[in-house]
Amino acid sequence: MNHFLIASCPRIAGLRCGLAAALSALLLGTRAFAGGGVILSDDACIITIGFYTAHFTAYQPQTSGNKEFCEDLPDTGESIFVLDYLHASLKEVPVDFRIIHDATGLGEFARFEDVQKLAQIDDHTVFYQPPVVRTGATFRITHTFAEKGDYIGIVTAGHPSNDNIYNAVFPFSVGASNIPWSIILFVLALLLLAAYLVRMRGIGSSRPKVSI
Repeated sequence: MNHFLIASCPRIAGLRCGLAAALSALLLGTRAFAGGGVILSDDACIITIGFYTAHFTAYQPQTSGNKEFCEDLPDTGESIFVLDYLHASLKEVPVDFRIIHDATGLGEFARFEDVQKLAQIDDHTVFYQPPVVRTGATFRITHTFAEKGDYIGIVTAGHPSNDNIYNAVFPFSVGASNIPWSIILFVLALLLLAAYLVRMRGIGSSRPKVSI
């Protein structure tokens, strides 16, 4: 929550300002947690790998045709993941792509630090594309999911002139109609706003009228 905003609230407007802080925190949290390393920007899914960016698209041609997915996949079966590089340097460096079962138990809140804590990551891996350079600026992999469940995608890229390694982590589910946390947080924000408006209306109607 935005502690600076709460600290700067005058006492007389504490409830109103506190509500604004809560709503801000919820909305910021929605943006931060939706899809992990993948965010929706201007109707396009963007994955951020360190300072690199790429358009991210997933397809399930056998069950959904050409429909594009940004996060969760509705079905098991053949799935195609495509990264269209937006950063020219990505064409010069090796990029690898790994999919693991979500053994962190954190779902959409899993981060790379959580993945690093897993012992023997290969035991949780269902797909791995070793590092490869794609000079055509498009990275494409295909994997057939045999089981429904929660997964984590991990994309790793190097640096063109030093030894730095950059990572992106995007948790997603397969074959489940889970409500995304972004929707849950947004609905919660609306409920908080509605409760505040009802409270303020009740306070206004309960004030005694002053006769002149």
